[in-house]
Amino acid sequence: MKKLFTLIALLACVLGANADWKEDYKIDYSTHTGFPFYVMGFVPEWVDGVMTDFGAMYSYKTDADMEKEDALKEGDVEVGTVTTEGGVTYHKIQLAAAGWHQYFIADGINTGDMADTYVVKAMVKASEPCTINVNMGWGWGDGQSVGAQVAIGTDWEEVEWEYSGIGGASCNLVAQPGTCTATIEWKYLTVGHNEKASRPTVWQEWLTSDGKPVIVETTSDAIPTYMGNAETPWADANVQFNDQENNNLICAWSKERMRNLGEPDAEGKIGWNPFPSDIEEVDGSKVFVCHGKAAITEGDAAAWDNQFWIQSPKAWKSGDQVKIHFRYKASEAAKASTQIHKQNPSDYLIWHAIGDINFTTEWQEFDGTMTFADDMNEGWSIAFNLNAENKNEVTFYFDDLSWQSMKLDEGFFVAGANPNAGLAYDFDNAIQFTDEDGDGEFEAVIGTKDEYVSQVMISTVRGNDAAFKSNTLKPNGTIANDPDNWMDYTPGSNAKLNLPGAGIWKIWIDTNYTSMAFEMLEGEAIVPKEINPNPTEIVINAVERDYLTADNDGNPREAEIGTGQPWDNQFFLKANRTLATGEATIVQFKYKAAKAAKSTTQCHGEPGAYKHWAAIGDVNFTEEWQDFEAKLTVASEANEMQSIAFNLAEIKEANVYEIKDVVWKLDDDTESLIDQTGAANFFIKVGAGTSVINYADAAGIDNIVANKKSSAAIYNLAGQRVSNDYKGIVVKNGKKAVVK
Repeated sequence: MKKLFTLIALLACVLGANADWKEDYKIDYSTHTGFPFYVMGFVPEWVDGVMTDFGAMYSYKTDADMEKEDALKEGDVEVGTVTTEGGVTYHKIQLAAAGWHQYFIADGINTGDMADTYVVKAMVKASEPCTINVNMGWGWGDGQSVGAQVAIGTDWEEVEWEYSGIGGASCNLVAQPGTCTATIEWKYLTVGHNEKASRPTVWQEWLTSDGKPVIVETTSDAIPTYMGNAETPWADANVQFNDQENNNLICAWSKERMRNLGEPDAEGKIGWNPFPSDIEEVDGSKVFVCHGKAAITEGDAAAWDNQFWIQSPKAWKSGDQVKIHFRYKASEAAKASTQIHKQNPSDYLIWHAIGDINFTTEWQEFDGTMTFADDMNEGWSIAFNLNAENKNEVTFYFDDLSWQSMKLDEGFFVAGANPNAGLAYDFDNAIQFTDEDGDGEFEAVIGTKDEYVSQVMISTVRGNDAAFKSNTLKPNGTIANDPDNWMDYTPGSNAKLNLPGAGIWKIWIDTNYTSMAFEMLEGEAIVPKEINPNPTEIVINAVERDYLTADNDGNPREAEIGTGQPWDNQFFLKANRTLATGEATIVQFKYKAAKAAKSTTQCHGEPGAYKHWAAIGDVNFTEEWQDFEAKLTVASEANEMQSIAFNLAEIKEANVYEIKDVVWKLDDDTESLIDQTGAANFFIKVGAGTSVINYADAAGIDNIVANKKSSAAIYNLAGQRVSNDYKGIVVKNGKKAVVK
């Protein structure tokens, strides 16, 4: 029998070494013959090995799409077909009016290192200069992507941009040119990061003959007996797959069609259950065997007519890094897909695990490191769907099964930084919280007289940078310099906590109430400022909108399908600087309209440069003045946002919208994000296809700004209200004037 190999990994070994560039992903589009990714309604084409986006005047439809009554709108023309690398053919449609489009430019990017910053480099050009949004994502829910604005010129150039705050182990890149009609061409793309040398990491072996973890030592000649070694019989052959107390004592489970039948379900159907895998002698050694029967279930479900599981003795949480090893072969060539299941084999959790496994009739070895993503949290086992392609009666063989995880310090740990002073995080030397009285209240002090900290990360593990970042905690509230201000905390991958000042901080964690508090012992606390509302009254004559286009499912949202959009009329509130992920702000204003109407809001970079659909929620206008206040914490998808967009064409009718006394500030009152006088921070767009303009420049344009003056209050340049007989430069109605 081949003895189970010993996996010992020492990750980048010398402490204090310079950071090394690590390439995590590369794609050369010329090595492909067509679009190789999942299609999201738009199909880039291949022209001489270059991935080409012909712009928003084109869309792509399947045969099924073309069979719908409204497949082609008036003026749309089919101009050809395009076939993806996977062999799917799409009809190419030239549109009468520009649509909105997006598409993958990369997928399966290994981001398991959880680096602070990932850098993307792409050889790209466009038929005319344009700036597009590109999202780096690790899922499809809120907070599972970050965006970047990418400027593309008209000559071939390697364009570079970066992302931070990545929270997943495997990412994609989605280009979002939106309504841009320029032709964009892509030659190649790489993703990488600067990898800091990390201290040596010991990997802990979990599958031992007694079910207890051991540390594998390189100096020992003795090789422990592993449960993953089929020479070892099961401790209890009567353990069932749904025995949650004991089923983790079995490391290999099988399911064979029509063997070990279960009870009838509500519809009288009888399924078959997993059982501890058979152990047989093959090639002179004992191995785990699944005698797969021919799959006969209809559709995709036939893939799991026969299954095999490598079971762990514990659940893994989001961010855990594990190493997987096994040997495998089959009686004939077959491919198995893999999934993550919960504690009970067959209790499905998520569709992805270690990718597809291609069996041959010869023994192969699998070695891989996997980081459990958010959607894999509490996963226990890897399921092999043995009939993913081959539906025949195939026998599958496995041996030398092994799970390994990093041996990390556990508890509560805090590392500090001060970005303004150039002090970076040192996770290897993160300070451990202590519980002197043993009552569940832990405390730690971070920062020194020579190195004040203004930002911290608090984690439940120490010993590996990526593990530290992926196991961080974050309070549900704004941190205050107050030991009596206790805030609940929750897990938050890569959570950086901004402190209200740079200094030496004492932090408490109460595990009984899952709460934390902060107090500055020494340093420079941030002092709140007096922030006054901007008195400019914005009055916008929103024009009638065309009927809306079809919804995402192809069904009309109104009786008649037109070319209208909710953002055909817009108001933009622009900050004086960009905002980073996690910055908490407060937005306040008074508002009313000539008729009741709803406005949705979005996060933009520059006004008109869309970033994320969620901002401050819906603003419901009525005919009476109302006060609005909302907290906006910048989501990762809106990183480097600068503007809030109000979509004033949610109703079709023309309307007059009024907004005044605007405040946009940090929620700790330390900074006003807009000027407290004047109209420099206000922008509008009126009518489909029109440009965004500054509100101050719109006053002389007919039908844009209503003929209504703003407040008669007069202010000096310091923002102080003054009397009518004040002499000098004043601000009135949002405009400067000289009073002599």
